[in-house]
Amino acid sequence: MKTFFAIAALAAAGMASAQAPQPQAPQMAAANPSASASLTIRFEQITAPTGRILMSVYDSETAHDKGGKPARVGMVEVDGATATLTLTGLAPGRYAIKVFHDVDGDGQMKTNPFGMPLEPFAFSNGARPEGGPALWKAASFDVPTGASETRISFQ
Repeated sequence: MKTFFAIAALAAAGMASAQAPQPQAPQMAAANPSASASLTIRFEQITAPTGRILMSVYDSETAHDKGGKPARVGMVEVDGATATLTLTGLAPGRYAIKVFHDVDGDGQMKTNPFGMPLEPFAFSNGARPEGGPALWKAASFDVPTGASETRISFQ
């Protein structure tokens, strides 16, 4: 049950800022402004072709595992079995992503009275919940300079 309360907290905390994301200016790497990365995220196994996918992208283990502020948030409308979103201007490095499919488009993850999610969710790297949202060590992956892609399948 702790797993589901933590996932619900993900929706309320980390995803709250993703409810109405504004276009973000590209963020360049501080140490080397010419080194930047783009990441295309392909969302798969979408079971309801409605609503939108809300996501939080983390660039540190502390922020990811301890409910800190995401480095980026994003949203993509859903109209089929897959959806794609590209983030540009990322600093090359290690990232982890938490997402949920807001099927009804209200900006919040639906849960039952016990906090169990009623809308699909997923984590980068195919990571599974471990007593709460998947941990950084399972969900994190490297984003190199230049263009890269990752796939996230809903659970």
